[in-house]
Amino acid sequence: MRRRNFLGSTAALGGLGLLAACAPGSDGGGGGDEGAGPSAEEVDTDIAALGEITLVVWDQEVRGAQNDAIEALIEAFRAEYPNVTIERNSQSFDDLQQQTGLALSGNDVPDVLQVNNARGDMGAFVADGLLTDLTGYAEAYGWTERYAPSVLGKMSYSADGVTFGEGSLYGLAQTGEVCGIYYSQAKLDELGLEAPATWDDVFALVEAAATAGEQPIMLGNLDQWPALHVFGPLQAHYVDAETIVTLGMGNAGADWTSEENVAALTQLAEWGSGGALGDSPNGLAYDDAWPQFTEGTGVLLIGGSWLGPDMEAVMGEDLRFMAPPPGADGAVATTGGTGIPFAIPSAAANPAAAAAFIDFITSDDAMAMIAENGGMPVNRTAELAPAGGVNKDIYEAFDAVSTEGTLLPYLDYATPSFADTAGATLQEVIGGQATPEEAAQALQEDYGAFTEGS
Repeated sequence: MRRRNFLGSTAALGGLGLLAACAPGSDGGGGGDEGAGPSAEEVDTDIAALGEITLVVWDQEVRGAQNDAIEALIEAFRAEYPNVTIERNSQSFDDLQQQTGLALSGNDVPDVLQVNNARGDMGAFVADGLLTDLTGYAEAYGWTERYAPSVLGKMSYSADGVTFGEGSLYGLAQTGEVCGIYYSQAKLDELGLEAPATWDDVFALVEAAATAGEQPIMLGNLDQWPALHVFGPLQAHYVDAETIVTLGMGNAGADWTSEENVAALTQLAEWGSGGALGDSPNGLAYDDAWPQFTEGTGVLLIGGSWLGPDMEAVMGEDLRFMAPPPGADGAVATTGGTGIPFAIPSAAANPAAAAAFIDFITSDDAMAMIAENGGMPVNRTAELAPAGGVNKDIYEAFDAVSTEGTLLPYLDYATPSFADTAGATLQEVIGGQATPEEAAQALQEDYGAFTEGS
Protein backbone atom coordinates (compact mmCIF):
# COMPACT_ATOMS: atom_id res chain seq x y z
CA MET A 1 0.00 0.00 0.00
CA ARG A 2 1.32 3.38 -0.87
CA ARG A 3 1.92 5.45 2.20
CA ARG A 4 0.70 8.97 2.55
CA ASN A 5 3.82 11.10 2.68
CA PHE A 6 4.09 14.14 4.87
CA LEU A 7 6.28 17.17 5.08
CA GLY A 8 8.87 17.55 7.79
CA SER A 9 10.45 20.45 9.52
CA THR A 10 13.71 21.18 11.27
CA ALA A 11 13.97 21.77 14.98
CA ALA A 12 15.91 24.89 14.12
CA LEU A 13 12.63 26.56 13.25
CA GLY A 14 12.19 27.21 16.92
CA GLY A 15 9.22 26.95 19.24
CA LEU A 16 6.81 29.85 19.53
CA GLY A 17 8.42 31.56 16.56
CA LEU A 18 7.25 28.69 14.41
CA LEU A 19 3.66 29.58 15.23
CA ALA A 20 3.85 33.35 15.01
CA ALA A 21 0.37 34.66 14.28
CA CYS A 22 -0.23 35.91 10.77
CA ALA A 23 -3.55 37.63 11.35
CA PRO A 24 -5.49 39.28 14.16
CA GLY A 25 -8.03 37.17 15.97
CA SER A 26 -11.72 37.11 15.22
CA ASP A 27 -14.43 36.72 17.86
CA GLY A 28 -15.74 33.47 16.46
CA GLY A 29 -12.49 31.64 15.68
CA GLY A 30 -13.63 30.68 12.20
CA GLY A 31 -15.59 31.84 9.20
CA GLY A 32 -14.18 35.33 9.31
CA ASP A 33 -11.31 37.21 7.70
CA GLU A 34 -10.38 34.25 5.49
CA GLY A 35 -9.32 31.81 8.15
CA ALA A 36 -8.15 34.15 10.90
CA GLY A 37 -8.56 32.54 14.30
CA PRO A 38 -8.94 34.14 17.72
CA SER A 39 -6.00 35.38 19.73
CA ALA A 40 -5.10 33.33 22.80
CA GLU A 41 -6.90 35.85 25.00
CA GLU A 42 -10.07 35.47 22.94
CA VAL A 43 -10.18 31.67 23.02
CA ASP A 44 -13.21 30.34 24.90
CA THR A 45 -12.26 27.15 26.75
CA ASP A 46 -15.45 26.92 28.86
CA ILE A 47 -17.17 24.36 26.65
CA ALA A 48 -19.75 23.41 29.26
CA ALA A 49 -21.09 26.99 29.10
CA LEU A 50 -21.82 26.74 25.37
CA GLY A 51 -25.09 24.90 25.94
CA GLU A 52 -26.37 21.94 23.95
CA ILE A 53 -24.47 21.73 20.65
CA THR A 54 -23.71 19.15 17.98
CA LEU A 55 -20.09 18.86 16.87
CA VAL A 56 -19.67 17.39 13.39
CA VAL A 57 -16.40 15.46 12.97
CA TRP A 58 -15.11 14.05 9.68
CA ASP A 59 -12.18 11.62 9.94
CA GLN A 60 -10.47 8.75 8.16
CA GLU A 61 -9.57 6.72 11.25
CA VAL A 62 -11.24 3.62 9.82
CA ARG A 63 -8.67 0.86 10.44
CA GLY A 64 -8.69 -1.33 13.53
CA ALA A 65 -6.36 0.46 15.97
CA GLN A 66 -7.21 3.87 14.52
CA ASN A 67 -10.96 3.38 14.85
CA ASP A 68 -10.68 1.84 18.32
CA ALA A 69 -8.66 4.81 19.58
CA ILE A 70 -10.88 7.55 18.15
CA GLU A 71 -14.05 5.82 19.35
CA ALA A 72 -12.63 5.54 22.85
CA LEU A 73 -11.61 9.20 22.81
CA ILE A 74 -15.00 10.35 21.54
CA GLU A 75 -16.70 8.41 24.34
CA ALA A 76 -14.38 10.02 26.90
CA PHE A 77 -15.03 13.48 25.43
CA ARG A 78 -18.79 12.91 25.67
CA ALA A 79 -18.39 12.01 29.33
CA GLU A 80 -16.37 15.17 29.94
CA TYR A 81 -18.77 17.41 28.01
CA PRO A 82 -22.25 15.86 28.07
CA ASN A 83 -23.66 19.02 26.46
CA VAL A 84 -21.77 18.21 23.24
CA THR A 85 -23.16 15.62 20.85
CA ILE A 86 -20.56 14.19 18.46
CA GLU A 87 -21.77 13.43 14.97
CA ARG A 88 -18.98 11.38 13.41
CA ASN A 89 -18.57 10.83 9.67
CA SER A 90 -15.79 8.28 9.14
CA GLN A 91 -14.58 7.31 5.66
CA SER A 92 -11.46 6.07 3.91
CA PHE A 93 -8.53 8.40 3.29
CA ASP A 94 -9.19 8.47 -0.45
CA ASP A 95 -12.90 9.15 -0.01
CA LEU A 96 -12.29 11.86 2.57
CA GLN A 97 -9.70 13.51 0.35
CA GLN A 98 -12.18 13.61 -2.53
CA GLN A 99 -14.90 15.13 -0.34
CA THR A 100 -12.78 17.69 1.52
CA GLY A 101 -12.61 20.40 -1.13
CA LEU A 102 -16.34 20.26 -1.78
CA ALA A 103 -17.13 20.29 1.92
CA LEU A 104 -14.89 23.26 2.72
CA SER A 105 -16.34 25.39 -0.07
CA GLY A 106 -19.96 24.28 0.41
CA ASN A 107 -22.72 24.86 2.92
CA ASP A 108 -22.44 21.55 4.81
CA VAL A 109 -19.15 22.21 6.59
CA PRO A 110 -17.94 19.97 9.44
CA ASP A 111 -16.57 21.47 12.64
CA VAL A 112 -13.52 19.20 12.75
CA LEU A 113 -11.95 17.74 9.63
CA GLN A 114 -8.83 15.69 9.01
CA VAL A 115 -6.91 17.43 6.22
CA ASN A 116 -3.91 15.92 4.44
CA ASN A 117 -1.02 18.31 5.02
CA ALA A 118 0.38 18.24 1.48
CA ARG A 119 0.70 21.32 -0.70
CA GLY A 120 -2.19 20.30 -2.89
CA ASP A 121 -4.47 19.84 0.12
CA MET A 122 -3.80 21.81 3.30
CA GLY A 123 -1.57 24.32 1.54
CA ALA A 124 -4.20 25.07 -1.10
CA PHE A 125 -6.97 25.33 1.50
CA VAL A 126 -4.87 27.72 3.59
CA ALA A 127 -4.24 29.90 0.55
CA ASP A 128 -7.98 30.01 -0.13
CA GLY A 129 -8.79 30.95 3.46
CA LEU A 130 -10.76 27.74 4.05
CA LEU A 131 -8.99 26.61 7.22
CA THR A 132 -8.79 28.36 10.59
CA ASP A 133 -5.45 29.64 11.86
CA LEU A 134 -5.01 27.69 15.11
CA THR A 135 -2.17 29.80 16.53
CA GLY A 136 -4.32 31.36 19.25
CA TYR A 137 -5.72 27.98 20.23
CA ALA A 138 -2.19 26.54 20.32
CA GLU A 139 -1.12 29.17 22.82
CA ALA A 140 -4.27 28.94 24.93
CA TYR A 141 -4.18 25.14 25.18
CA GLY A 142 -0.40 24.77 25.39
CA TRP A 143 0.09 22.87 22.14
CA THR A 144 3.44 24.56 21.57
CA GLU A 145 4.72 22.96 24.79
CA ARG A 146 3.09 19.61 24.06
CA TYR A 147 4.54 19.15 20.56
CA ALA A 148 8.12 19.24 19.31
CA PRO A 149 8.82 22.05 16.81
CA SER A 150 9.84 19.50 14.17
CA VAL A 151 6.37 17.96 14.44
CA LEU A 152 4.43 21.24 14.50
CA GLY A 153 6.23 22.30 11.34
CA LYS A 154 4.44 19.57 9.43
CA MET A 155 1.17 21.38 9.97
CA SER A 156 2.36 24.97 9.57
CA TYR A 157 2.10 27.25 6.54
CA SER A 158 2.52 30.87 5.68
CA ALA A 159 -0.87 32.57 5.34
CA ASP A 160 -0.65 32.45 1.54
CA GLY A 161 0.03 28.70 1.58
CA VAL A 162 3.36 29.14 -0.21
CA THR A 163 5.85 28.32 2.55
CA PHE A 164 5.84 25.09 4.50
CA GLY A 165 7.15 24.66 8.02
CA GLU A 166 6.75 28.20 9.27
CA GLY A 167 3.96 30.68 9.78
CA SER A 168 0.76 29.55 11.47
CA LEU A 169 -0.59 26.24 12.66
CA TYR A 170 -3.51 24.78 10.69
CA GLY A 171 -3.90 21.30 12.14
CA LEU A 172 -2.83 18.93 14.89
CA ALA A 173 -1.98 15.24 14.50
CA GLN A 174 -2.30 12.36 16.94
CA THR A 175 0.10 9.77 15.56
CA GLY A 176 3.57 9.53 14.06
CA GLU A 177 5.60 7.48 11.58
CA VAL A 178 9.30 7.21 10.86
CA CYS A 179 11.60 5.53 8.34
CA GLY A 180 14.48 3.57 9.77
CA ILE A 181 16.46 0.36 9.48
CA TYR A 182 14.89 -3.04 10.10
CA TYR A 183 17.29 -5.91 10.60
CA SER A 184 17.33 -9.57 11.44
CA GLN A 185 19.24 -10.10 14.67
CA ALA A 186 19.87 -13.71 13.69
CA LYS A 187 21.41 -12.62 10.39
CA LEU A 188 23.71 -10.16 12.14
CA ASP A 189 24.74 -12.84 14.63
CA GLU A 190 25.52 -15.25 11.80
CA LEU A 191 27.69 -12.59 10.14
CA GLY A 192 29.41 -11.71 13.41
CA LEU A 193 28.17 -8.13 13.13
CA GLU A 194 26.41 -5.65 15.38
CA ALA A 195 23.72 -3.10 14.63
CA PRO A 196 25.42 -0.13 12.93
CA ALA A 197 26.23 2.89 15.07
CA THR A 198 27.49 5.06 12.19
CA TRP A 199 26.86 5.29 8.46
CA ASP A 200 30.35 3.89 7.89
CA ASP A 201 29.16 0.87 9.88
CA VAL A 202 26.15 0.62 7.55
CA PHE A 203 28.38 0.63 4.48
CA ALA A 204 30.71 -1.95 6.06
CA LEU A 205 27.74 -4.14 6.97
CA VAL A 206 26.49 -4.02 3.37
CA GLU A 207 29.90 -5.13 2.10
CA ALA A 208 30.19 -7.89 4.70
CA ALA A 209 26.74 -9.23 3.89
CA ALA A 210 27.46 -9.27 0.17
CA THR A 211 30.79 -11.05 0.76
CA ALA A 212 28.96 -13.68 2.81
CA GLY A 213 26.52 -14.28 -0.04
CA GLU A 214 23.60 -12.50 1.59
CA GLN A 215 21.48 -9.79 -0.04
CA PRO A 216 22.43 -6.75 2.04
CA ILE A 217 19.27 -4.60 1.63
CA MET A 218 15.76 -5.66 0.66
CA LEU A 219 13.94 -3.23 -1.67
CA GLY A 220 10.87 -3.62 -3.84
CA ASN A 221 10.76 -0.52 -6.03
CA LEU A 222 8.41 -1.47 -8.85
CA ASP A 223 6.04 1.22 -7.54
CA GLN A 224 8.89 3.79 -7.64
CA TRP A 225 8.03 5.55 -4.36
CA PRO A 226 9.66 2.99 -2.00
CA ALA A 227 13.15 4.12 -3.07
CA LEU A 228 12.43 7.51 -1.54
CA HIS A 229 12.18 5.84 1.87
CA VAL A 230 15.68 4.41 1.33
CA PHE A 231 17.18 7.52 -0.21
CA GLY A 232 15.76 9.96 2.37
CA PRO A 233 17.66 8.49 5.35
CA LEU A 234 20.76 7.96 3.18
CA GLN A 235 20.65 11.56 1.97
CA ALA A 236 20.88 12.78 5.58
CA HIS A 237 24.36 11.24 5.84
CA TYR A 238 25.60 13.61 3.14
CA VAL A 239 23.30 16.64 3.31
CA ASP A 240 22.52 18.79 6.33
CA ALA A 241 19.00 18.56 7.69
CA GLU A 242 18.10 22.19 7.05
CA THR A 243 18.85 21.80 3.34
CA ILE A 244 16.82 18.59 3.09
CA VAL A 245 13.90 20.29 4.81
CA THR A 246 14.07 23.16 2.32
CA LEU A 247 14.15 20.75 -0.61
CA GLY A 248 11.45 18.49 0.76
CA MET A 249 9.16 21.37 1.67
CA GLY A 250 9.51 22.80 -1.82
CA ASN A 251 10.75 26.09 -0.40
CA ALA A 252 13.26 28.22 -2.28
CA GLY A 253 16.91 28.37 -1.27
CA ALA A 254 18.45 24.95 -1.91
CA ASP A 255 19.87 23.07 -4.89
CA TRP A 256 19.59 19.41 -5.83
CA THR A 257 22.77 19.61 -7.93
CA SER A 258 24.99 20.32 -4.90
CA GLU A 259 28.05 18.16 -4.34
CA GLU A 260 26.43 16.62 -1.26
CA ASN A 261 23.24 15.60 -3.04
CA VAL A 262 25.22 14.11 -5.92
CA ALA A 263 27.27 12.13 -3.39
CA ALA A 264 24.07 10.69 -1.88
CA LEU A 265 22.75 9.77 -5.32
CA THR A 266 26.12 8.21 -6.13
CA GLN A 267 25.90 5.93 -3.10
CA LEU A 268 22.40 4.86 -4.11
CA ALA A 269 23.66 4.16 -7.63
CA GLU A 270 26.50 2.05 -6.25
CA TRP A 271 24.08 0.04 -4.14
CA GLY A 272 21.99 -0.53 -7.25
CA SER A 273 24.79 -1.49 -9.61
CA GLY A 274 26.58 -3.61 -7.01
CA GLY A 275 23.56 -5.75 -6.19
CA ALA A 276 23.21 -4.51 -2.62
CA LEU A 277 19.49 -3.92 -3.24
CA GLY A 278 18.94 -7.28 -4.90
CA ASP A 279 19.13 -8.53 -8.48
CA SER A 280 16.09 -6.60 -9.72
CA PRO A 281 14.73 -4.18 -7.11
CA ASN A 282 12.90 -2.13 -9.75
CA GLY A 283 10.99 -5.23 -10.85
CA LEU A 284 9.85 -6.25 -7.39
CA ALA A 285 6.62 -4.87 -5.89
CA TYR A 286 6.68 -3.27 -2.45
CA ASP A 287 4.13 -5.68 -1.00
CA ASP A 288 6.13 -8.64 -2.30
CA ALA A 289 9.44 -7.35 -0.95
CA TRP A 290 8.80 -7.08 2.77
CA PRO A 291 7.25 -10.58 2.99
CA GLN A 292 10.41 -11.93 1.36
CA PHE A 293 12.43 -10.15 4.05
CA THR A 294 10.41 -11.89 6.75
CA GLU A 295 11.17 -15.20 5.05
CA GLY A 296 14.94 -14.65 5.17
CA THR A 297 15.91 -12.65 2.09
CA GLY A 298 17.99 -9.63 3.02
CA VAL A 299 19.85 -8.54 6.12
CA LEU A 300 18.48 -4.99 6.26
CA LEU A 301 15.24 -3.36 5.12
CA ILE A 302 15.16 0.42 5.13
CA GLY A 303 11.53 1.46 5.39
CA GLY A 304 8.66 2.85 7.41
CA SER A 305 7.40 2.10 10.89
CA TRP A 306 4.05 0.92 9.52
CA LEU A 307 5.68 -2.34 8.39
CA GLY A 308 6.68 -3.35 11.91
CA PRO A 309 3.57 -5.15 13.20
CA ASP A 310 3.05 -7.23 10.06
CA MET A 311 6.69 -8.28 9.86
CA GLU A 312 6.86 -9.02 13.57
CA ALA A 313 3.91 -11.39 13.19
CA VAL A 314 6.22 -13.58 11.08
CA MET A 315 9.67 -12.91 12.52
CA GLY A 316 8.86 -12.44 16.18
CA GLU A 317 11.72 -11.26 18.37
CA ASP A 318 14.23 -11.69 15.54
CA LEU A 319 12.95 -8.46 13.96
CA ARG A 320 14.60 -5.28 15.19
CA PHE A 321 14.32 -1.61 14.17
CA MET A 322 16.57 1.38 14.66
CA ALA A 323 16.69 5.00 13.62
CA PRO A 324 19.45 5.61 11.08
CA PRO A 325 22.84 6.64 12.49
CA PRO A 326 23.49 10.36 13.07
CA GLY A 327 23.56 12.39 9.88
CA ALA A 328 25.70 15.17 8.48
CA ASP A 329 24.82 17.48 11.39
CA GLY A 330 25.89 14.96 14.01
CA ALA A 331 22.27 14.37 15.08
CA VAL A 332 19.85 11.74 13.89
CA ALA A 333 17.77 12.85 10.91
CA THR A 334 15.46 10.69 8.87
CA THR A 335 12.32 10.73 6.79
CA GLY A 336 9.13 10.67 8.80
CA GLY A 337 5.79 12.24 9.40
CA THR A 338 2.56 12.33 11.28
CA GLY A 339 -0.90 10.98 10.88
CA ILE A 340 -3.35 13.27 9.10
CA PRO A 341 -3.89 16.43 11.16
CA PHE A 342 -7.24 17.50 12.57
CA ALA A 343 -8.20 20.97 11.36
CA ILE A 344 -11.05 23.44 11.84
CA PRO A 345 -12.72 24.78 8.69
CA SER A 346 -13.08 28.54 8.54
CA ALA A 347 -16.84 28.15 8.22
CA ALA A 348 -17.19 25.73 11.15
CA ALA A 349 -20.31 26.46 13.21
CA ASN A 350 -18.68 25.54 16.54
CA PRO A 351 -14.98 26.48 16.45
CA ALA A 352 -14.56 26.78 20.22
CA ALA A 353 -15.89 23.27 20.80
CA ALA A 354 -13.90 22.02 17.81
CA ALA A 355 -10.66 23.32 19.33
CA ALA A 356 -11.54 21.74 22.68
CA PHE A 357 -12.15 18.43 20.91
CA ILE A 358 -8.80 18.60 19.10
CA ASP A 359 -7.11 19.46 22.39
CA PHE A 360 -8.81 16.50 24.07
CA ILE A 361 -7.85 13.91 21.43
CA THR A 362 -4.21 15.08 21.40
CA SER A 363 -3.76 15.39 25.18
CA ASP A 364 -1.26 13.37 27.20
CA ASP A 365 -4.07 11.07 28.31
CA ALA A 366 -5.12 10.65 24.67
CA MET A 367 -1.58 9.60 23.74
CA ALA A 368 -1.81 6.82 26.33
CA MET A 369 -5.20 5.74 24.97
CA ILE A 370 -3.83 5.66 21.40
CA ALA A 371 -0.93 3.48 22.53
CA GLU A 372 -3.27 1.16 24.45
CA ASN A 373 -5.30 0.68 21.28
CA GLY A 374 -2.25 -0.21 19.17
CA GLY A 375 -1.36 3.10 17.52
CA MET A 376 1.91 5.04 17.78
CA PRO A 377 1.25 8.36 19.52
CA VAL A 378 3.07 11.40 18.19
CA ASN A 379 3.87 12.57 21.75
CA ARG A 380 5.12 10.68 24.84
CA THR A 381 6.26 8.03 22.38
CA ALA A 382 9.24 6.57 24.25
CA GLU A 383 7.39 6.74 27.57
CA LEU A 384 4.44 4.80 26.16
CA ALA A 385 6.50 2.25 24.26
CA PRO A 386 5.60 -1.42 24.72
CA ALA A 387 7.76 -3.44 27.09
CA GLY A 388 9.33 -5.35 24.21
CA GLY A 389 9.18 -6.26 20.56
CA VAL A 390 9.78 -4.25 17.44
CA ASN A 391 7.21 -1.61 18.39
CA LYS A 392 9.36 -0.75 21.40
CA ASP A 393 12.24 -0.08 19.00
CA ILE A 394 9.98 1.95 16.69
CA TYR A 395 8.48 4.07 19.46
CA GLU A 396 11.90 4.88 20.87
CA ALA A 397 13.31 5.68 17.44
CA PHE A 398 10.47 8.06 16.62
CA ASP A 399 10.87 9.80 19.97
CA ALA A 400 14.61 10.24 19.47
CA VAL A 401 14.19 11.66 15.97
CA SER A 402 11.27 13.96 16.74
CA THR A 403 12.63 15.36 20.00
CA GLU A 404 16.43 15.23 19.64
CA GLY A 405 16.99 15.23 15.88
CA THR A 406 15.08 16.19 12.76
CA LEU A 407 12.07 14.46 11.32
CA LEU A 408 12.75 15.09 7.65
CA PRO A 409 10.05 15.63 5.02
CA TYR A 410 8.89 12.95 2.66
CA LEU A 411 10.65 14.22 -0.44
CA ASP A 412 7.83 13.52 -2.88
CA TYR A 413 5.70 16.31 -1.44
CA ALA A 414 8.15 19.03 -2.50
CA THR A 415 6.11 20.04 -5.55
CA PRO A 416 2.83 18.88 -7.12
CA SER A 417 4.79 16.79 -9.65
CA PHE A 418 7.74 15.71 -7.51
CA ALA A 419 6.33 12.31 -6.60
CA ASP A 420 6.45 11.28 -10.25
CA THR A 421 9.77 13.02 -10.94
CA ALA A 422 11.59 11.64 -7.92
CA GLY A 423 10.10 8.17 -8.21
CA ALA A 424 11.11 7.76 -11.84
CA THR A 425 14.50 9.39 -11.33
CA LEU A 426 15.55 7.23 -8.39
CA GLN A 427 14.39 4.16 -10.26
CA GLU A 428 16.69 5.16 -13.12
CA VAL A 429 19.58 5.76 -10.73
CA ILE A 430 19.15 2.31 -9.17
CA GLY A 431 18.82 0.69 -12.60
CA GLY A 432 21.79 2.54 -14.09
CA GLN A 433 19.74 4.40 -16.72
CA ALA A 434 20.70 7.79 -15.26
CA THR A 435 23.94 9.00 -13.73
CA PRO A 436 23.84 10.69 -10.32
CA GLU A 437 24.57 14.01 -12.02
CA GLU A 438 21.73 13.54 -14.51
CA ALA A 439 19.40 12.57 -11.70
CA ALA A 440 20.33 15.62 -9.65
CA GLN A 441 19.62 17.84 -12.64
CA ALA A 442 16.21 16.26 -13.22
CA LEU A 443 15.26 16.75 -9.59
CA GLN A 444 16.51 20.33 -9.66
CA GLU A 445 14.49 21.16 -12.77
CA ASP A 446 11.24 20.12 -11.10
CA TYR A 447 12.06 21.76 -7.76
CA GLY A 448 13.52 24.88 -9.39
CA ALA A 449 10.58 25.45 -11.74
CA PHE A 450 8.19 25.24 -8.80
CA THR A 451 10.10 27.44 -6.35
CA GLU A 452 10.85 30.09 -8.96
CA GLY A 453 7.18 30.27 -9.84
CA SER A 454 5.92 30.33 -6.25
